[in-house]
Amino acid sequence: MKVAVWDDGGQIGAETALQVRDHGHEVELLSAPRGLDPFTQLEITEALRGCSVVIDLLCRPSSAVGTLTEDHGFLVDEEALADSWTRSTRRLFQAEATAGVTYHVALSVAGLDRIANRGVFRALKAREAMIQRSRLPHFILRSTQMFESAEEIATAGTEDWIVWVPPVEVRPVALKDVAVLLAHTAVSRPRTGVHEMAGPEQLGLDAFVGAALTANAEYRRVFTDARSPFFGARLGPTDLLPEADAFIARTSYEEWLAGRPSPETSS
Repeated sequence: MKVAVWDDGGQIGAETALQVRDHGHEVELLSAPRGLDPFTQLEITEALRGCSVVIDLLCRPSSAVGTLTEDHGFLVDEEALADSWTRSTRRLFQAEATAGVTYHVALSVAGLDRIANRGVFRALKAREAMIQRSRLPHFILRSTQMFESAEEIATAGTEDWIVWVPPVEVRPVALKDVAVLLAHTAVSRPRTGVHEMAGPEQLGLDAFVGAALTANAEYRRVFTDARSPFFGARLGPTDLLPEADAFIARTSYEEWLAGRPSPETSS
């Protein structure tokens, strides 16, 4: 079986492709940091020739989807983002139909039903709705925040060298654990549905981000403020937590931090 992994140039695409190979399947890693707009429809279709499955990692909340300003912090053009993401998803499905793809696996965000009308998540929900309307067998994996995203969350929340985050609870998960489940789902018998995934521990978003900055010998400090948005969304305390039936990964945040190279080693 051949699997195509479409990503936005981040680490999750490379790790997912590696996990697909470890399952004994051929994989094509396709990177689109600016979405599918720079590609012609023919180019997208030809990239999928011979592929049975597509793993869609193109639309993820990150600091790249907005603008960091000095006066107003992180700003998101929600309309433009929703248009871009749904357009990319529509074109991807059109190419899959032409190329003969039989299964679509997509990555999304845990808790989306609670925050679907706010900030970046409005665009993400519109993209999910398009996937769910597809006649192609499709599976959506909603993951909590990945350990590797802590620094990006800090960047999006930085104002005057202080990181402001809302007082919310999270159950962050290791990127590798997410990649393993994505790959396993993609090469297994196709099934249609939505399922969530989370890490083994619950902690405050401020503690999650602060631990990553401390591990990197960062000088920025993290503070909570209920008025602080999270990628353009105002959140309640439990909005980012998974449902009770979520798949729980094994890797703890402490284990992951301990396995990272120290700033001195990596410099």
